[in-house]
Amino acid sequence: MKFSKSARLAFGAIAAAGLVANAAVYAQSVSVTSIVEHPALDAIKDGVQEELKRAGYTQAKGLKWQFQTAQGNTAIASQIARKYVGDKPDVIVAIATPSAQAVVAATKTIPVVFSAVTDPVAAQLVKTWDPSGTNVTGVSDSLALEKQVQLIRKVVPEAKRVGIVYNPGEANSVVVVKQLRELLPKSGMSLVEATAARTVDVGAAARSMVGKVDVIYTNTDNNVVSAYEALVKVGNDAKIPLIASDTDSVKRGAIAALGVNYHDLGRQTGKMVVKILKGQQPGTIAPETSDKLELYVNPAAAKKQGVSLSDALLKSASKVIN
Repeated sequence: MKFSKSARLAFGAIAAAGLVANAAVYAQSVSVTSIVEHPALDAIKDGVQEELKRAGYTQAKGLKWQFQTAQGNTAIASQIARKYVGDKPDVIVAIATPSAQAVVAATKTIPVVFSAVTDPVAAQLVKTWDPSGTNVTGVSDSLALEKQVQLIRKVVPEAKRVGIVYNPGEANSVVVVKQLRELLPKSGMSLVEATAARTVDVGAAARSMVGKVDVIYTNTDNNVVSAYEALVKVGNDAKIPLIASDTDSVKRGAIAALGVNYHDLGRQTGKMVVKILKGQQPGTIAPETSDKLELYVNPAAAKKQGVSLSDALLKSASKVIN
């Protein structure tokens, strides 16, 4: 069958338009920032990238991807946020509360997806857990603290004084500490606090609690998780059991942790990013949490910190670190 010259030109124009439209699907940009690099937050970044790849968004197909960490410094987090706003990406992914606060403060128009933010309402990223109607949505790593208290009881049944090291400048940690102050007395325990405004302060803060606590519990405070080995040294030396809410900390020397899988949390975040790249407005997507908790235990760490784990606890673990 032969086509006229005008028909061939028209067909060629349609085909070219289709190629351009297809390229536009992939020629998009995602800028990712994290307050610091540590295993849990790195797993989120990797999970986001994996989910983008699953949806066909790759650098080979034109996706512009950039990642920068603030190295634990809130001033650097603000600098990165301003740079990203100037770059005008299609989506900014902000991992952890300080980075999310910096990005949300820097733009009211570019879509922002936060991740690993314990309480986005208290952090003033969104007003409620409903769709925000703004440029912000995301995924929280909030945990039911009642289950954390139960885990403390299972690992150290006779515990009366629970220590916590945290950064008072990190909103998610302040929320957790406030809740624990109210919750622990209901279980016959009290909270002993030690602050660490910088990662280099974590070891000293832990040492200040030697002789004053029966167990140390850590939330997902980024300073503490970044310097967890300093905490482990104190726990091992002083025979203070360490219980975490970040499962990666168990691999690093905590006895046990009941927490979210941060790679899965990253994939959950990535699904949100894909929705936005395909045209959905972030303000129509309600913030989410993860309901998939995993229990990790480390019998070797328990032995070093003077604790024997029950068979029931070991059998209930999702993963036993040897």
